[in-house]
Amino acid sequence: MLYFKWSCLWWGNLDQKDMPREYIILECAEAKAEGKPASRYMSTRNKKVQTERIEKMKYNKFLRRHTLHREIKG
Repeated sequence: MLYFKWSCLWWGNLDQKDMPREYIILECAEAKAEGKPASRYMSTRNKKVQTERIEKMKYNKFLRRHTLHREIKG
């Protein structure tokens, strides 16, 4: 029977800096203009493929509608 360490597997030795995917924070752009609390979402992006900032339509529970969310510095 063949025995091996789990730590020797290729995914066990990778750090976050080695991965092309990074975590980002998306914040509502419309809520700030209206003076209401801004909703925030966590998401990921592939920093090798998508170098510019991300904009997505997400639901804002304070405004009760879908609004534009932009990436902020995290």
